[in-house]
Amino acid sequence: MNHYETVFILNPVLSDDQVKETVKKFEDFLVSNGAKMISKEDWGLKKLAYAIQNKKSGFYHLFEFTVPGEVIANFELEFRRDERVMRFLTVKLDKYAIEWAEKRRKRNKEKA
Repeated sequence: MNHYETVFILNPVLSDDQVKETVKKFEDFLVSNGAKMISKEDWGLKKLAYAIQNKKSGFYHLFEFTVPGEVIANFELEFRRDERVMRFLTVKLDKYAIEWAEKRRKRNKEKA
């Protein structure tokens, strides 16, 4: 099982229900393929550094999970097929990145 982190940006014209439905779709895909969800973060609506599909903002979400490596290709294919997703990035975490992610989660809990 490899440790991954995925950040994806959803179209800003979506309603709150559509955003939640989209996030749930990708989470369910991972869980049904044997993933263990470690963390989910909703970063909200943020301004983009440059326009994507003539949009200047987007809904950011982060998933941190462990899953067998062969699932990632199908997971990214699902992102490409969904027109609500503007951009996505999946990164395999090494031991230093895992440590940093744990520190980030602790900081976020303390703030909340």
